[in-house]
Order: sequence, then structure tokens, then C-alpha cells
Amino acid sequence: MTSLKRLLTIAASALSVTACATSTPGSDGLYATPTGGAPVTANPTPYSQALVCMANHAHQRGFAPRIAVGRINDYTGQIAPEGGTRVTQGAALMAMSAFAKAGARLVERYDTSVAELELRYANSQLLGDSGEAQGLRQIHAGAMPSSDYYLVGGITELNANIRSNGQDLFAGDSVDSDPAGVFSRRLYVMNVGLDLRLIDSRTLEVVDVISYQKQIIGRELSAGVFAFFGDVVLDASAGGRSLEPVQLAVRSVIERAVVEISAQLYGVAPNETCAFDDPIGGSTDITGGVQVATSYAPTEAPYVQARSNVDRGHERRDADIRSQLRGTYQ
Repeated sequence: MTSLKRLLTIAASALSVTACATSTPGSDGLYATPTGGAPVTANPTPYSQALVCMANHAHQRGFAPRIAVGRINDYTGQIAPEGGTRVTQGAALMAMSAFAKAGARLVERYDTSVAELELRYANSQLLGDSGEAQGLRQIHAGAMPSSDYYLVGGITELNANIRSNGQDLFAGDSVDSDPAGVFSRRLYVMNVGLDLRLIDSRTLEVVDVISYQKQIIGRELSAGVFAFFGDVVLDASAGGRSLEPVQLAVRSVIERAVVEISAQLYGVAPNETCAFDDPIGGSTDITGGVQVATSYAPTEAPYVQARSNVDRGHERRDADIRSQLRGTYQ
């Protein structure tokens, strides 16, 4: 009888836990209240403030070029085990947001499906417009502004395990009934890389090439204890796992590239105009492919970006991984 009462008590407790979900909707039309309530927040990277600073500089000068963003595809070809791609397919949208933060004038070239449809409707005199003669949308030559430059490129690297290490510890008495404990720690590093091109819309000349990568770190920690206390067995464990967001890393790489491109567009040195914590240093210390013979890159110092040495200004601070890069010893 005692066992039956205990069983009924456990069953009643389980039912009370699940009582928050019901098959009858409430007065608000909901079966259950959704879990969580975190507010919507901004989505900045360490380089977002520098982009805003660039925008302020452009507004003071009263000049900002018109930029179009084309395809920035995922060329890694990697598929996640649960399905879908491992990196974002929205890199072009991230680049648009970055240029908007930098104060550039954006012209749409990425998705023109609605504009093209309305153009066909207007050409067939199907669109009404109260501001036009006869109430029809008119097609005017030169109505759409052209772009000065456009950005294209792709996500070209996703190296899943540049380096990993771990430690395991087990401690206990030789007597089986005495308490024993276990501790485990794992750490691994991956990276994502991006290659972008800035192209003159009039001549199709590639005036700048940016190639950046960012390393991403993941950690896993767990601990447990196993012991006998008379007739009671205790087996308790706890742990946690964290991975730096891969998609946020892609956004960070894109925003760092746009800082570099914007500085060149506005003719300023980003490390002098917009101070920000950047491990790769100022604009003259960054590798890349700026074409100094074009009007895009002013030849007056300090605006010419040499980008001749990949290591200048970069202290390679991570001692755990600097001896190995992508699986090979340096």
C-alpha cells in the first residue's frame, strides 16, 4: 500500500508540472505562454562603432559615393550534420547593413524583382500614380541613380578544427564504495575567411580586394561526482559548452572589410579618424589589393594603403595556436 501511495504521489507531481499546458485555449487564444522574454537588441560587432564614426566623417564632408552590393556567396560548400549550410547565406545583407552604418548611399541591385515587375506594369499602363498625368505611372529616362562602385565576393574558408586540446581528470579511492570525481575540459579553434572585391561601376575595374579571416573559439567544461552513502547512490554531474557565434564572426569580418573600404572611399586613415581596438593595426599595415593608380586610392599620404606585410601591426597574441595554422607547422 505504501508503494502505491508513493507511486500516486509521483504521478500527481508530474501532472502538476505539466498543468501549465492545456488543450483548451485561454481568453487570449493561446494554449501556453511562450518560454523566454528577452528583448530585441542591437546586433553590433567590435567594428560597428568605427563604421558609425566613418559615417559622421562622410556627413561632415558632405560626400558619400553610391554603393551597390552584389552576390557574396558561400563558397565553402560545407553542410551541417543536422542539415543546411554551416555558414550564413546572407553575407550580402550584412554588407549592406555595414555600408549603411558607414554612411554610404546604397542603391539596390541585389533584389530588383519588385522594381522590374512594376516597370513592366507601368510600361503596360497598369500602374496608377496620382502625381502623374492621367493618373498613370510614367517611365522617365534616368530616373534611377547609378552606382559608383559595387561590392561582390564570397565566404571562401571555413576550417572546422585548426587546433583542439583537452584535459581529463579522474580521482577516487581504491575502495569502490568511496566517493570518486571526474573533471573534463575541451577547447578548440576554427576560422572563417572572406574575400571581397570593390569594382568601379563605369569601367568594371577592380579597384580594391580585401581578404580577411577570423578565428573562432569553442569551450566545453564538465565535472561530476559518484559516491555511496549507506543505501543511497549519488551520481551528480554538471557542465557547460559555448561556441563563439560563427555567423557573428562572418558579420565581424565583413564590417572590418567595410571599415577599410570606407576609409579609402572617404580618403581618411581609419586608425587616425576612428579609433577602435583592432589587432591588425592601422590601414597602412593591412594586406590587400588596393589599386593605387586609380582615383579610388588617393596618392597623398597618409591615405595610400600599402598593405605589403601581413604581419605588421599584428602581434599574433594567441600562443596556443600560433605554432600551427590550419594543421601545418610554421
